[in-house]
This record gives sequence, structure tokens and C-alpha cells, in this order.
Amino acid sequence: MTGERDLRTLLRSMRPDLNPGRYVFTTVPDGGMPTGVTPVATVAEREGLTLVLPEADAVAAGLAYDFVAGWITLRVHSALDAVGLMAAVALALTDAGVSCNVVAGYHHDHLFVPYARAAEAVEVLEALAAETGRPPAPARPA
Repeated sequence: MTGERDLRTLLRSMRPDLNPGRYVFTTVPDGGMPTGVTPVATVAEREGLTLVLPEADAVAAGLAYDFVAGWITLRVHSALDAVGLMAAVALALTDAGVSCNVVAGYHHDHLFVPYARAAEAVEVLEALAAETGRPPAPARPA
């Protein structure tokens, strides 16, 4: 199934969905996966394996972290080569003063925002989608 590429369609249909729970970023220097953790995302870096996982998994495994996030999934199937979706999302969240870490999956984009502001971030994104769905305002005479 091919993902959507049209920016207006992507924005209008993004349907931000806040997943339940608290998520953290941590790293495992030797690249080995700790027992008992179920990451929602991993990134292999020179410095080690980055894990994005439920906070409870990190605590149980004794893994250090310093950022607790809410996980928002954009439910539109965006093409991996689509242009502008993350720029528009980042600008809307920047205007609201909300930091955002993005992980692209094959079907969806996933945003990790400060946990305390996750519901607000969803509202910002829903407003962006609603605004994009409106027809353009008519040009005003000069």
C-alpha cells in the first residue's frame, strides 16, 4: 500500500492519536537488548543502541533516562518520501512551545513530546488539521 504524498491531504487527515502510558529514551552502550524490555523504537548509533520504551520497562531494567514523553501516532499513512508533513507539524508545535522527537515508521509518523504537554500537543495538531481542511480565504482587494 502506497502512502499519501499530498501535503494538504496529509495534514487534513493526520488524526493524532495519543497512546496510553509514559515513554522514555535510554541507551545501551554495548548494543545488547536488556531482558524484559519491549521498545517501541530502536536506533543503532555509534555510541550505543537507543531504546524508546515504556517508562516501567526502563525502571524494571535499571536503565537511566531523563526525558519522559507522551507518544502520539499520526494515523495517516504517510509516504516515506512525502515532503512537508513534519515541517508543518514541527512549526505548529514550535509555535506552542512544545518540543518533539519524531520516529518514522513504515505506515505512520510517531511523535514523542513532553508527557505533561502531550494532550496539549494533540490539540495543537487537531487544530492544524482542522485549519488545513478549510478552503483558502478569498484574496482581499488591495
